[in-house]
Amino acid sequence: MRQKKFGQSGPQVPVIGQGTWYIDHGDRKTAVAALRRGIDLGMIHIDTAEMYGDAELVIADAITGQRDKIFLVSKVLPSNASRRGTITACERSLKRLNTDRLDCYLLHWRGSYPLAETVAAFEQLVSSGKIRSWGVSNFDADDLEEMLAVAGEGTIACNQVLYHLRERAIEHAVIPWCEAHEVAVVAYSPFGHNDFPQPRSKAGEVLQRIAEAHGASPRQVALAFLTREPYVFAIPKASTPEHAAENAAAGDLVLGDEEVAALDKVFPRGPKPRSLPML
Repeated sequence: MRQKKFGQSGPQVPVIGQGTWYIDHGDRKTAVAALRRGIDLGMIHIDTAEMYGDAELVIADAITGQRDKIFLVSKVLPSNASRRGTITACERSLKRLNTDRLDCYLLHWRGSYPLAETVAAFEQLVSSGKIRSWGVSNFDADDLEEMLAVAGEGTIACNQVLYHLRERAIEHAVIPWCEAHEVAVVAYSPFGHNDFPQPRSKAGEVLQRIAEAHGASPRQVALAFLTREPYVFAIPKASTPEHAAENAAAGDLVLGDEEVAALDKVFPRGPKPRSLPML
């Protein structure tokens, strides 16, 4: 699977990882099997959050005995993002995940606590070895600029944002900002929210044609399109081992310039919105 550097000083991480929002809502055994299948196929980047119910507990089961090869990410809620609250939340996540460290820890979205408080907590967690890096989620370019002013260049590992074929708002300012500052962009909900293009739609037909040319599926083409830029990763969720295998195969798919142009035409990014879309 293709890999990219995760942030300015981070490790090489596979372009396709595993999201876990709602993974605790289905059969626990199947969810664990899906995560393990993904890991076996190279999707070692596993993303979760304290907000995701019991997802951290499911992950703990899935990564038992193989923690050292996992790139594990969790998030603190804005309501917990004071200096003391961030540290407490991180320690709670570590306990639920049955691990002694996170590879990256994110502020889930901006809240009322000053960014300086959250950054101070992040840096304390780095110093104590409880996290290896930190980042943000749902930050627009102006938010990132504020965070940069507080934390300094080279400290923000990633920005996790909503990004799929029908929602390309981050291409206007967020991706260019992140590329300029070597910040990883992690696309969540990369298939959209229950609105993946239908096969008989005009856009769906283009997806299908490109997929057939590569012996791939439309969803694999979508992931390849999203991760075409140097700093972009994607974290689709899989509910079964079969879905995990399909997602993992997208990590080796590279689209040609004409294919990218064709998708760009039928999935136009549209005008820049006033605020950054998020789920």
